[in-house]
Amino acid sequence: MDSFDLWIKVLHIVAVISWMAGMLYLPRLFVYHADAERKSPTSEQFKVMERRLLKGIVTPAMIVVWASGLTLALRMGFLMSPWLHVKLALVLVLTGIHGYFAGRVRAFAEDRETHKAIFFRVLNEVPTVIMIAIVVLVVTQPF
Repeated sequence: MDSFDLWIKVLHIVAVISWMAGMLYLPRLFVYHADAERKSPTSEQFKVMERRLLKGIVTPAMIVVWASGLTLALRMGFLMSPWLHVKLALVLVLTGIHGYFAGRVRAFAEDRETHKAIFFRVLNEVPTVIMIAIVVLVVTQPF
């Protein structure tokens, strides 16, 4: 692995950490936002926090994850590895969840979100489970 690949790997790891931090924090904000009264100062503050987190950290980090991850897969010759196919499928699912979270940010911003806090408490666990599965695949490369 040459120096360029190492720097791409560093970028990928930092982007994954940033993306996952946001994917774990955003639904936690939704839990509290769901309990806030609509149009209250608290609700308005959550709208700002959710929008800034999504647009300033979570979405840019996801883009960097995809770009750096695909670059690494190409450069390191992993594209034909079955474990990588499973990992990419899980990253696609995580990307879909990201899109769902973006929709929830919009729904909260427009005061039309109807889910209760308990829904978001359960939803908060989904990215964690997917993250664990991805880490296991990357570290063990089982097949």
